[in-house]
Amino acid sequence: MTELRLMAVHAHPDDESSKGAATMARYVDQGVRVLVVTLTGGERGDILNPAMDLPDVHGRMAEVRRDEMARAAEILGVEHHWLGFVDSGLPEGDPLPPLPDGCLGVVPLEQPVEALVRVVRDFRPHVMTTYDENGGYPHPDHIRCHQVSVAAYEAAADHRLYPDAGNPWDVAKLYYNHGFLRQRMQVLQDEFAKHGQEGPFAKWLEQWDPDEDLLARRVTTRVECANYFSRRDKALLAHATQIDPNSFFFSTPIEWQHRLWPTEEFELARSRVPVELPETDLFTGIGDAR
Repeated sequence: MTELRLMAVHAHPDDESSKGAATMARYVDQGVRVLVVTLTGGERGDILNPAMDLPDVHGRMAEVRRDEMARAAEILGVEHHWLGFVDSGLPEGDPLPPLPDGCLGVVPLEQPVEALVRVVRDFRPHVMTTYDENGGYPHPDHIRCHQVSVAAYEAAADHRLYPDAGNPWDVAKLYYNHGFLRQRMQVLQDEFAKHGQEGPFAKWLEQWDPDEDLLARRVTTRVECANYFSRRDKALLAHATQIDPNSFFFSTPIEWQHRLWPTEEFELARSRVPVELPETDLFTGIGDAR
Protein backbone atom coordinates (compact mmCIF):
# COMPACT_ATOMS: atom_id res chain seq x y z
CA MET A 1 0.00 0.00 0.00
CA THR A 2 1.25 3.51 -0.84
CA GLU A 3 2.30 5.50 2.21
CA LEU A 4 -0.30 8.18 2.88
CA ARG A 5 0.72 11.57 4.24
CA LEU A 6 -1.30 14.30 5.97
CA MET A 7 -0.10 17.84 6.74
CA ALA A 8 -1.98 19.98 9.26
CA VAL A 9 -1.08 23.68 9.14
CA HIS A 10 -1.72 25.75 12.27
CA ALA A 11 -1.02 29.26 13.51
CA HIS A 12 0.19 28.58 17.06
CA PRO A 13 1.24 25.71 19.30
CA ASP A 14 -1.95 24.31 20.95
CA ASP A 15 -4.10 24.90 17.83
CA GLU A 16 -3.24 21.43 16.55
CA SER A 17 -4.61 19.87 19.75
CA SER A 18 -7.95 21.70 19.68
CA LYS A 19 -8.66 21.38 15.95
CA GLY A 20 -8.65 17.96 14.33
CA ALA A 21 -6.37 16.29 16.87
CA ALA A 22 -8.42 13.11 17.26
CA THR A 23 -8.53 12.72 13.48
CA MET A 24 -4.75 13.02 13.28
CA ALA A 25 -4.26 10.47 16.05
CA ARG A 26 -6.60 8.06 14.28
CA TYR A 27 -4.66 8.32 11.04
CA VAL A 28 -1.32 7.90 12.83
CA ASP A 29 -2.58 4.61 14.27
CA GLN A 30 -3.60 3.56 10.76
CA GLY A 31 -0.06 4.05 9.47
CA VAL A 32 -0.49 7.51 7.91
CA ARG A 33 2.47 9.89 8.30
CA VAL A 34 1.13 13.09 9.86
CA LEU A 35 3.11 16.33 9.98
CA VAL A 36 1.94 19.36 11.96
CA VAL A 37 3.36 22.66 10.72
CA THR A 38 3.14 25.53 13.19
CA LEU A 39 3.61 28.95 11.63
CA THR A 40 4.58 30.87 14.79
CA GLY A 41 6.09 30.14 18.17
CA GLY A 42 3.14 31.49 20.14
CA GLU A 43 5.47 33.96 21.86
CA ARG A 44 2.76 36.55 22.46
CA GLY A 45 0.13 34.16 23.77
CA ASP A 46 -1.51 34.96 27.10
CA ILE A 47 -1.16 32.56 30.01
CA LEU A 48 -4.67 31.15 30.37
CA ASN A 49 -3.99 28.64 33.14
CA PRO A 50 -3.68 30.32 36.57
CA ALA A 51 -1.35 27.55 37.75
CA MET A 52 1.17 28.57 35.07
CA ASP A 53 0.95 32.33 35.70
CA LEU A 54 4.45 32.49 37.11
CA PRO A 55 7.31 34.99 36.60
CA ASP A 56 9.62 32.26 35.32
CA VAL A 57 7.10 31.28 32.66
CA HIS A 58 6.46 34.87 31.58
CA GLY A 59 10.17 35.34 31.04
CA ARG A 60 10.56 32.42 28.64
CA MET A 61 7.25 31.88 26.88
CA ALA A 62 8.87 30.87 23.59
CA GLU A 63 10.89 28.11 25.27
CA VAL A 64 7.99 26.89 27.37
CA ARG A 65 5.66 26.69 24.39
CA ARG A 66 8.26 24.76 22.37
CA ASP A 67 8.43 22.19 25.18
CA GLU A 68 4.62 22.01 25.34
CA MET A 69 4.40 21.49 21.59
CA ALA A 70 6.97 18.69 21.69
CA ARG A 71 4.97 16.90 24.38
CA ALA A 72 1.67 17.29 22.49
CA ALA A 73 3.25 15.97 19.29
CA GLU A 74 4.55 12.95 21.19
CA ILE A 75 1.10 12.23 22.61
CA LEU A 76 -0.58 12.48 19.20
CA GLY A 77 2.20 10.56 17.49
CA VAL A 78 2.72 13.24 14.85
CA GLU A 79 5.83 14.76 13.33
CA HIS A 80 6.29 18.49 13.81
CA HIS A 81 7.87 21.44 12.00
CA TRP A 82 8.20 25.06 13.13
CA LEU A 83 7.87 27.43 10.18
CA GLY A 84 9.72 30.07 12.22
CA PHE A 85 7.57 33.21 12.12
CA VAL A 86 6.74 35.45 15.08
CA ASP A 87 3.36 35.47 16.82
CA SER A 88 1.34 38.60 16.04
CA GLY A 89 -0.55 38.59 19.32
CA LEU A 90 -4.26 39.36 19.56
CA PRO A 91 -4.71 43.15 19.30
CA GLU A 92 -7.17 44.75 21.70
CA GLY A 93 -8.65 48.23 21.89
CA ASP A 94 -10.78 50.64 19.87
CA PRO A 95 -9.28 51.44 17.50
CA LEU A 96 -7.11 48.34 17.32
CA PRO A 97 -3.39 49.03 17.61
CA PRO A 98 -1.07 48.13 14.72
CA LEU A 99 0.47 44.68 14.74
CA PRO A 100 4.07 44.44 16.00
CA ASP A 101 6.88 44.88 13.50
CA GLY A 102 8.19 41.66 12.02
CA CYS A 103 5.29 39.44 13.10
CA LEU A 104 3.51 36.95 10.85
CA GLY A 105 0.62 39.31 10.28
CA VAL A 106 2.75 42.04 8.70
CA VAL A 107 5.61 40.30 6.87
CA PRO A 108 5.06 40.03 3.10
CA LEU A 109 2.79 37.06 2.36
CA GLU A 110 5.36 35.60 -0.02
CA GLN A 111 7.77 34.89 2.85
CA PRO A 112 5.63 32.38 4.78
CA VAL A 113 4.20 31.02 1.53
CA GLU A 114 7.64 30.19 0.19
CA ALA A 115 8.63 28.65 3.52
CA LEU A 116 5.51 26.47 3.55
CA VAL A 117 5.92 25.51 -0.12
CA ARG A 118 9.38 24.24 0.77
CA VAL A 119 7.92 22.01 3.50
CA VAL A 120 5.09 20.80 1.26
CA ARG A 121 7.47 19.83 -1.54
CA ASP A 122 9.72 18.03 0.93
CA PHE A 123 7.00 16.14 2.86
CA ARG A 124 4.71 15.64 -0.18
CA PRO A 125 1.36 15.37 1.62
CA HIS A 126 -1.67 13.91 -0.10
CA VAL A 127 -3.96 15.97 2.16
CA MET A 128 -3.57 19.35 3.87
CA THR A 129 -5.79 20.80 6.59
CA THR A 130 -5.96 24.43 7.73
CA TYR A 131 -8.50 27.16 8.62
CA ASP A 132 -11.21 28.81 6.54
CA GLU A 133 -11.10 32.44 5.42
CA ASN A 134 -12.26 33.60 8.86
CA GLY A 135 -9.47 31.74 10.61
CA GLY A 136 -11.92 29.85 12.81
CA TYR A 137 -11.94 33.06 14.83
CA PRO A 138 -10.55 36.44 13.77
CA HIS A 139 -7.04 36.23 15.20
CA PRO A 140 -4.69 37.85 12.65
CA ASP A 141 -2.41 34.80 12.65
CA HIS A 142 -5.32 32.45 11.98
CA ILE A 143 -6.47 34.51 9.04
CA ARG A 144 -2.91 34.70 7.76
CA CYS A 145 -2.59 30.93 8.25
CA HIS A 146 -5.53 30.46 5.89
CA GLN A 147 -3.99 32.78 3.32
CA VAL A 148 -0.59 31.12 3.53
CA SER A 149 -1.97 27.58 3.37
CA VAL A 150 -4.20 28.16 0.35
CA ALA A 151 -1.44 29.99 -1.51
CA ALA A 152 1.07 27.24 -0.71
CA TYR A 153 -1.38 24.53 -1.80
CA GLU A 154 -1.61 26.18 -5.21
CA ALA A 155 2.03 27.24 -5.52
CA ALA A 156 3.58 23.92 -4.49
CA ALA A 157 2.24 22.35 -7.71
CA ASP A 158 3.47 25.13 -10.00
CA HIS A 159 7.04 24.69 -11.24
CA ARG A 160 7.18 28.37 -12.15
CA LEU A 161 6.71 29.48 -8.54
CA TYR A 162 9.51 29.27 -5.98
CA PRO A 163 11.75 27.16 -8.24
CA ASP A 164 14.43 26.98 -5.53
CA ALA A 165 12.00 25.48 -2.99
CA GLY A 166 12.13 21.89 -4.28
CA ASN A 167 10.41 19.84 -6.94
CA PRO A 168 6.71 20.60 -7.53
CA TRP A 169 4.15 18.52 -5.67
CA ASP A 170 0.39 18.30 -6.23
CA VAL A 171 -1.44 18.08 -2.91
CA ALA A 172 -4.57 16.12 -3.78
CA LYS A 173 -6.99 17.70 -1.27
CA LEU A 174 -7.19 20.75 0.97
CA TYR A 175 -9.59 20.88 3.94
CA TYR A 176 -10.72 23.50 6.43
CA ASN A 177 -11.22 22.51 10.07
CA HIS A 178 -14.73 23.16 11.43
CA GLY A 179 -14.44 22.11 15.05
CA PHE A 180 -16.59 24.71 16.78
CA LEU A 181 -20.10 24.08 15.51
CA ARG A 182 -23.13 25.50 17.27
CA GLN A 183 -25.08 22.29 16.76
CA ARG A 184 -22.46 20.27 18.61
CA MET A 185 -22.47 22.63 21.56
CA GLN A 186 -26.28 22.63 21.65
CA VAL A 187 -26.44 18.83 21.65
CA LEU A 188 -24.01 18.63 24.55
CA GLN A 189 -25.70 21.47 26.44
CA ASP A 190 -29.05 19.68 26.10
CA GLU A 191 -27.50 16.54 27.56
CA PHE A 192 -26.41 18.46 30.65
CA ALA A 193 -29.98 19.74 31.00
CA LYS A 194 -31.34 16.18 30.77
CA HIS A 195 -29.17 15.31 33.76
CA GLY A 196 -30.30 18.34 35.73
CA GLN A 197 -26.99 20.14 35.29
CA GLU A 198 -26.34 23.69 34.12
CA GLY A 199 -23.84 22.87 31.38
CA PRO A 200 -20.85 24.94 30.24
CA PHE A 201 -22.05 26.25 26.87
CA ALA A 202 -24.99 28.50 27.77
CA LYS A 203 -23.15 31.82 27.36
CA TRP A 204 -21.55 30.70 24.09
CA LEU A 205 -24.93 29.72 22.69
CA GLU A 206 -26.58 32.99 23.79
CA GLN A 207 -23.86 35.09 22.15
CA TRP A 208 -23.56 33.00 18.99
CA ASP A 209 -23.54 34.99 15.76
CA PRO A 210 -26.40 33.62 13.59
CA ASP A 211 -24.12 33.82 10.55
CA GLU A 212 -21.86 31.23 12.16
CA ASP A 213 -24.66 28.67 11.87
CA LEU A 214 -23.82 28.65 8.18
CA LEU A 215 -20.60 26.79 9.03
CA ALA A 216 -22.58 23.59 9.55
CA ARG A 217 -23.76 23.78 5.94
CA ARG A 218 -20.16 23.96 4.77
CA VAL A 219 -19.17 20.68 6.40
CA THR A 220 -18.48 18.03 3.77
CA THR A 221 -16.58 15.45 5.78
CA ARG A 222 -17.17 13.86 9.17
CA VAL A 223 -14.38 11.64 10.45
CA GLU A 224 -15.25 9.05 13.10
CA CYS A 225 -12.60 9.43 15.80
CA ALA A 226 -14.30 9.08 19.19
CA ASN A 227 -11.77 6.48 20.35
CA TYR A 228 -9.12 9.21 20.16
CA PHE A 229 -10.89 11.93 22.17
CA SER A 230 -8.95 11.04 25.30
CA ARG A 231 -5.65 11.34 23.44
CA ARG A 232 -6.82 14.68 22.04
CA ASP A 233 -7.52 15.91 25.56
CA LYS A 234 -4.11 14.75 26.83
CA ALA A 235 -2.41 16.61 23.98
CA LEU A 236 -4.41 19.73 24.76
CA LEU A 237 -3.47 19.53 28.44
CA ALA A 238 0.19 19.33 27.42
CA HIS A 239 -0.15 23.00 26.45
CA ALA A 240 -0.31 23.90 30.11
CA THR A 241 0.11 27.66 29.65
CA GLN A 242 -2.90 27.79 27.34
CA ILE A 243 -5.34 25.30 28.85
CA ASP A 244 -6.82 25.36 32.33
CA PRO A 245 -7.60 21.71 33.23
CA ASN A 246 -10.72 23.01 34.99
CA SER A 247 -12.02 24.76 31.87
CA PHE A 248 -15.17 23.92 29.92
CA PHE A 249 -13.07 22.02 27.36
CA PHE A 250 -13.00 19.07 29.75
CA SER A 251 -16.41 19.38 31.40
CA THR A 252 -18.36 17.07 29.07
CA PRO A 253 -17.99 13.37 29.94
CA ILE A 254 -16.16 11.40 27.27
CA GLU A 255 -18.99 8.86 27.22
CA TRP A 256 -21.47 11.57 26.21
CA GLN A 257 -19.16 12.76 23.45
CA HIS A 258 -18.74 9.21 22.14
CA ARG A 259 -22.47 8.70 22.05
CA LEU A 260 -23.69 12.12 20.92
CA TRP A 261 -20.97 13.49 18.64
CA PRO A 262 -18.26 10.95 17.75
CA THR A 263 -16.82 12.84 14.77
CA GLU A 264 -14.64 15.77 13.82
CA GLU A 265 -15.78 17.97 10.95
CA PHE A 266 -14.02 19.33 7.88
CA GLU A 267 -14.82 21.20 4.68
CA LEU A 268 -13.30 20.04 1.42
CA ALA A 269 -12.06 23.34 -0.02
CA ARG A 270 -9.95 22.13 -2.97
CA SER A 271 -9.58 18.75 -4.62
CA ARG A 272 -7.51 17.48 -7.53
CA VAL A 273 -9.18 14.05 -7.38
CA PRO A 274 -12.83 13.18 -8.04
CA VAL A 275 -14.90 12.75 -4.88
CA GLU A 276 -18.50 12.21 -3.87
CA LEU A 277 -19.78 14.24 -0.95
CA PRO A 278 -20.40 13.85 1.90
CA GLU A 279 -17.32 11.90 2.98
CA THR A 280 -16.18 10.04 6.08
CA ASP A 281 -12.47 9.92 5.23
CA LEU A 282 -10.01 12.68 4.29
CA PHE A 283 -8.26 10.26 1.94
CA THR A 284 -11.33 9.37 -0.13
CA GLY A 285 -10.27 9.30 -3.77
CA ILE A 286 -6.60 8.89 -2.87
CA GLY A 287 -6.29 5.49 -1.25
CA ASP A 288 -7.55 3.33 1.58
CA ALA A 289 -6.50 4.96 4.86
CA ARG A 290 -8.20 2.32 6.98
